[in-house]
This record gives sequence, C-alpha cells and structure tokens, in this order.
Amino acid sequence: MGEWREIGGILRLSKTDIMVWIATFALTVLADLTVAVEVGMLLAALLYIYRVSQTTTVAPVTEEYIEDGRPHILQDKLLPPYVLVLRIHGPFLFGATDKLAEATADLESLPPVVILRLRNTTAIDATGIYELEKLHDRLQASGRILLMCGARRQPEKLIRQSSLLTHIGEENFLPHVEAALSRARELHDHQDHKQLGVLEGAN
Repeated sequence: MGEWREIGGILRLSKTDIMVWIATFALTVLADLTVAVEVGMLLAALLYIYRVSQTTTVAPVTEEYIEDGRPHILQDKLLPPYVLVLRIHGPFLFGATDKLAEATADLESLPPVVILRLRNTTAIDATGIYELEKLHDRLQASGRILLMCGARRQPEKLIRQSSLLTHIGEENFLPHVEAALSRARELHDHQDHKQLGVLEGAN
C-alpha cells in the first residue's frame, strides 16, 4: 500500500522488486487484500533468502584488494566533532531496516554531518532504499546533512536505479570514507564561512 507517486520509484528498482510489487498489486485487485499481503510477504521472504545467499563470496586476498581497501579504513583517521559515522553491517533488507531508525531516533544528539558507511552492507532492497530516503529527509528537516560512502556493487546499483541520489545529491555519495570525511570538512568550512558572513553583515 502506498501513494500513486511512489510507483515511479518502484519501477526504477530491480526486476525482482518490481515483480513482487506487481504480484501483490494484482492480487489486491483480483483477489483481496488478505491474500495479496500473504503472497507478497511470502515472495519478499523468498527474495530475502535469495539475496542473503548471493552475498556470500570466497576470494583470495591480493595486493590489489589490500590497496583498494586502504581509503575505507578508519584507523588513524581523525573523526572531527561535527561528524558521526554510522555503518550498516550485513544485508539491509526488510525486517532489518528499523535498526537504522532506532540508531538515529534522537536527532538532536547528532552532529551536523552524518556519514553512513555502506562498505559492509552486502545487499539492499526497496525497503532499505525507502528507509535511507526517510533518514535523509529527517536529517535535512533538522538542518543536518547525510553523506553515504563505500557502497558495494549490488547496493550501489540499486541506489543509482532509485531516486535516492536525487534526494542526497551525487556529490554526497562518495566512494570511500576518506572521501566522505573530506566532503564533511568542505561542508563544515562552507557553513563556517556562511555564518561568519552573516555576523559581518550584522556588524
């Protein structure tokens, strides 16, 4: 169930997400809501199992892998007081998305910039995308900025297919945490200059 305007966003997601939505929608019209919800939940559960199984990989550790991972490492990186780094570890699928809302429930305690690390997010679905959009909207309404970084192949592909990047901005979707911290410094310095300009104008 949702608003008509959300259909466009759904149709930009993966084919499996679209098929689950079409099946649920069709059963709502052709059968009844109870049957549609039951079948939709069953299909979503099967899709969840499939996506989790696809996140398991076995590969050798190479020099290239080590070098590629260096910009993602937080060790020895100074976290400024105006930044909070959150990470999602594991698949961010329906049934697990409420954990993000719980971690960011007290918005007033959060600093101006929130960086969401997706380095260890192995998979995401339409519900996960929707929760990220909600997080961005909540932070923006409170005067805060959301940056995302380090997305793996499947999450990045779905994020780019969805309307999420139009919410947060391409410039706030970074390849790794090193770039995200640099972007946070840039935003913080810009905000300081704006505040300084306001004070000078008042004087």
